[in-house]
Amino acid sequence: MPAAKFPMRCLLLSSLAGLLVACSSAPQTGSGAGNAGGSASSAPRPLHDGPPSYMQDVSQIPDAVPTPHTGAYKASPYTVLGQRYHPMQDGRSYREEGTASWYGTKFHGQNTANGELYDLYGMTAAHKTLPLPSYVEVTNLENGRKVIVRVNDRGPFYSDRIIDLSFAAAKKLGYSDQGTAHVLVQGIDPVAWQQQNNPNYLVTREAVSEAPVAAALPPEPVENVQTGLYLQVGAFSSNQAAEALRQRVQGVVGGTVWVSPVQVDTRTLHRVRVGPLASQDEARRMIETLRVANLGTPTLVTVN
Repeated sequence: MPAAKFPMRCLLLSSLAGLLVACSSAPQTGSGAGNAGGSASSAPRPLHDGPPSYMQDVSQIPDAVPTPHTGAYKASPYTVLGQRYHPMQDGRSYREEGTASWYGTKFHGQNTANGELYDLYGMTAAHKTLPLPSYVEVTNLENGRKVIVRVNDRGPFYSDRIIDLSFAAAKKLGYSDQGTAHVLVQGIDPVAWQQQNNPNYLVTREAVSEAPVAAALPPEPVENVQTGLYLQVGAFSSNQAAEALRQRVQGVVGGTVWVSPVQVDTRTLHRVRVGPLASQDEARRMIETLRVANLGTPTLVTVN
C-alpha cells in the first residue's frame, strides 16, 4: 500500500535496494500509495500495510474541522526517490480529479511529515504538494460520498495516485476494501469555511492571543480559578457556542473544561479552556489528543 511519504524516512536507509523495499512495497490489503513522516517513532512497524484488526465504527468519527492556521506552513521543496517536489504555497483553490488510495497499520503511530503521529482512525491525508497543514474535501465520484480531511503528510510517491487517505477516511468514502477510488479533491479556505458553517465564528485564535487582555480572567470567577497552565481551545462571541465546544472537549479529555469570558474592546469573548494542567508534558499529550479528535490545535496559556 503506502510508499514512503517523506525523504527523511527513506534517507535513513543505506542502499537503493533497501529504500525500494521500505518505501515502495505493495500492501497485502487495500491499495494505499504513500506514507510520509519525518523521523519515525519508536513504535515497531509491521512488515505489511493493511486495515486494523479491530474495526471501529467510522460513521461515528467526525470529519476534520477546517481550523485557521496561525503558524508557519511546511511547503519547502524536497526530493523523494530522485524526484524533486515543489509544494504550492496556498492550497485553498486546489482542485484535482484522480485516484485516491489509503494507508493503515504499517504507519499507525509513526511520525507524519508534519511531525504529528499518524492515526489510522483520524481524518487525515497525505499529499505531495499541498502545504502542511491544509484541509480538503474529498468526493468519491463512484458513490457521491464526501469527507473533509486534514492534510498533514507527504505522499503517495508511486503510480498516478493523487492523495493517500487515512484508513478511516477511505472507509467512510466506501473504498477501503477495494483499495482505491476515483475522487475529486478540493482545497478549503478554513476562514471562509468557519464563517459559512459557524455563525458564532468571530476571531481566529491568533487574534485572540494578540488582544491585550486575552490572557486575563474577568473579576467574577477569579477566586475559583487556580494559577498555572491551561489550554485555550477556542473563543466565541456566543456563550452557547462556547458551551457546546466545552461539552465536546469534556467528552474527549475528561479533565476540567470551562468557559472564561473576557472583554476585548467592546466585545465579550467566551474562551473555552482546559486545566489547570500539571506540566508541559501533560499539555503536549492533551494537545495531541484534541488534534486527533479534530478539535483543532489549542493554545497554551498561563494564568498567574
